[in-house]
Amino acid sequence: MLYKEKKISLFKKIKHKIYFWLRLCNRPVIKVYNGYGNDEKVIVIGHVLKLSPMPRKTYRQNWVTNFFSIIRLFCVVPFSQAKIAIEWGKETYETHTGKDGFFRFEIFPELKQNPGWHSVSVHLKEADWQVHTVSGQGRIYIPFASQYAFISDIDDTFLISHSSRIRRRLYVLFTKNERTRKFFDGVIHHYQQLARGRQKGDNTNPFFYVSSSEWNLYDFVVEFAHFNKLPDGIFLLGQIKRLKDFWSSGQNNHATKFMRIVRIIEAYPSLQFILLGDDSQQDPEIYSSIVSHFPGKIVAVYIRRIHSPNNKKAQALIDTIQNRGVACCYFEHSAEAVIHSKMIGLISPEK
Repeated sequence: MLYKEKKISLFKKIKHKIYFWLRLCNRPVIKVYNGYGNDEKVIVIGHVLKLSPMPRKTYRQNWVTNFFSIIRLFCVVPFSQAKIAIEWGKETYETHTGKDGFFRFEIFPELKQNPGWHSVSVHLKEADWQVHTVSGQGRIYIPFASQYAFISDIDDTFLISHSSRIRRRLYVLFTKNERTRKFFDGVIHHYQQLARGRQKGDNTNPFFYVSSSEWNLYDFVVEFAHFNKLPDGIFLLGQIKRLKDFWSSGQNNHATKFMRIVRIIEAYPSLQFILLGDDSQQDPEIYSSIVSHFPGKIVAVYIRRIHSPNNKKAQALIDTIQNRGVACCYFEHSAEAVIHSKMIGLISPEK
């Protein structure tokens, strides 16, 4: 472990053993999430935590194991106002975390960045810790030359979560793990085709996954996406929560989701965007506002039909979006979305 304290008392050693048995790390950890950038700016995001869950290594189909694994994701203590150093290329930059241990740092490199994935390192620089003994590694994505970028919700858009039914949502969250959670039929195939689009060679269209779910679930959703072969991309989630707030999981302020989407679109003035969501919560309202805020930037909006009480309201918002000249697909099965994507040219007809 990349950690070294000057002096450890017997009490602290015993405390550390107890935390280790609970699969918790009571030493500072830097989590660096996938960031993104363009020719002029690179955005590095992450958390510094004083207490955090250890990475999961096994995925047994045992509800007790899955229950405690999820609970541990909320056993966190943020390291507020921590001083950190960010290494990008040959340059080093410094900043501080916020009250919730979160950092979002913008770097303006002197040289133009090549497209693709790049590595970034973040180190803790606090007086009580030796420099560079606590570090985290992350990746930054610079899109290839492309015409389209995709912004997708997570819960009930591709990951079946039952967001509108709290008891069912918690049951699935407690009893399933990253590799046993279910996705909607055909959605993986649709997303893979969208990522490939009409690109050539190894180039792919960029994917951004934006959700109101909290940062606590970052490793969970990334593992789910990787295991099920969803397009690699940037995951932007909601404010981190402590264990006492677990029961309100997924109920973050949706206004922050709007702002995260705005930042993405503003970062890529040359790209046009496709928005994908569902009607279980506020995606239709948020996407309608985005279309109004960025005239001419949104090519299409896809809304999965899963919550019948919201159908009428969602349809009215979709009609409003269509009246602004944006193609819309309000669908129940992903096969319908694939046909629509081919019809408007997002996917080659022969695929």
